[in-house]
Amino acid sequence: MELIGSQEALLSQCHGACAEVDSLTEAVAGKGFLLGCISCKRREEISAQTTVDWHFKPLGEEQFRHIFHYDHPSAEILHEDFSNRLEWHGTQDRDIQIGAIYIHNVTFNDTGTYQCTFRRTLFLELADMHVIVEKEVELSVVAVANRELTAVISEIMMYVLIVVLQLWLIVVVVYCYKKISDEHEAREARKALKDQAALLESKDNCDGVQLE
Repeated sequence: MELIGSQEALLSQCHGACAEVDSLTEAVAGKGFLLGCISCKRREEISAQTTVDWHFKPLGEEQFRHIFHYDHPSAEILHEDFSNRLEWHGTQDRDIQIGAIYIHNVTFNDTGTYQCTFRRTLFLELADMHVIVEKEVELSVVAVANRELTAVISEIMMYVLIVVLQLWLIVVVVYCYKKISDEHEAREARKALKDQAALLESKDNCDGVQLE
């Protein structure tokens, strides 16, 4: 999917300089979908070890289900509804900052709230520090992908720009035509004056010859 590819590109940038990009929230039934979840470590020089857990609460239910656990290098699918459908797409290291998972063959039953939890142990000089970060993604599953608002706005702006350029071109053509027409009329007027002056001069010469 194009959307998945664009989000994976964003996530891949986080390896060099971590940025907490929000996950996409709309999946298409029958397709794959990348559930993004990023928790940046604030100080890169401090080593750490992290595990990631994913929980899922179906639409209309109140309880979360534990569906996935990752503790480098092992990944474990914990719920039968997601059997053989979840794949780790996060950091391939024990110091995890990207906790993304990929859902294969999305169904309408996958609509609901997803919660990812980072449990990070920071190895400090005096004592280890334990940090827990939780993030939620509200996922909607649709039959056909909706066009993104930015794409719609871009297309509208493109058509507006085309119309404006066409109007501007018409104005330029009319201006140039009027300018050329005015210059032509001015040349014709000058030529008429010149011909009239030459005629008068010729007449004066003729009158002079007759007087002699």
